[in-house]
Amino acid sequence: MGRWIILLCLMEKKRLAKALAAAGVASRRACEEIIFAGRVMVNGETVKIPQTLVDWETDRISVDGESVRGEEEKVYYMLNKPKGYICSSVRPGNKPIVLDLFPDGDKRLFTVGRLDKESQGLLLVTNDGHFSNQVIHPRHAIIKEYVVKAFQEITGEALETLSEGARVDDRWVRPVSVAKVRRGTVKICVKEGKKHEVRIIAERAGLDVLELTRIRIGRLVLGSLPEGAFRKLSAADKELLFSR
Repeated sequence: MGRWIILLCLMEKKRLAKALAAAGVASRRACEEIIFAGRVMVNGETVKIPQTLVDWETDRISVDGESVRGEEEKVYYMLNKPKGYICSSVRPGNKPIVLDLFPDGDKRLFTVGRLDKESQGLLLVTNDGHFSNQVIHPRHAIIKEYVVKAFQEITGEALETLSEGARVDDRWVRPVSVAKVRRGTVKICVKEGKKHEVRIIAERAGLDVLELTRIRIGRLVLGSLPEGAFRKLSAADKELLFSR
């Protein structure tokens, strides 16, 4: 009998990183980094092991000294991110962050992946770490489409160089597709999810990027959503993210 009670208790427990992600602290990967950094306490003690088993009913968990109450109702948004906003839950100085665009202060929202400060367009925002991990994990190879406006004309030579890709961090990244739209505008589709990859690919082709806009993730398109506006994702929208 005692063994069964122990097994049932273990089944109710979750790994710390997964529990924090489910509570909307951040994506699973980001929660692991938060734990490694010593920012998480369980029952008054700092824990640096993401696999530590916890139970919301019996354990007191805090991040940066702030108590985490448990899992929240999951929310999912698509946002048309304007230029000048930073994809971060922590404000650097007095700079604007994406979460400033959301009036709901009761939920721990975070962005699914990032667009750099000078980029704009389709961005997902949620409090569901599992969902975020599904979208950004490389194994799902979800295609993202960007419109790049450059100072120079997009020549045949530039298109060829863009198609070759570029070295980003420690590996060579090649676009899924490249297509010229007009004189200085090109569409680039990628699936790697590397930081600044589209800008780096464009710079290797000798292009000075004037504007970078993400218009699609999977089959979910930005459409006519106004700049700075957001809307909730429907079940159909979420299916579009993962459909091919």
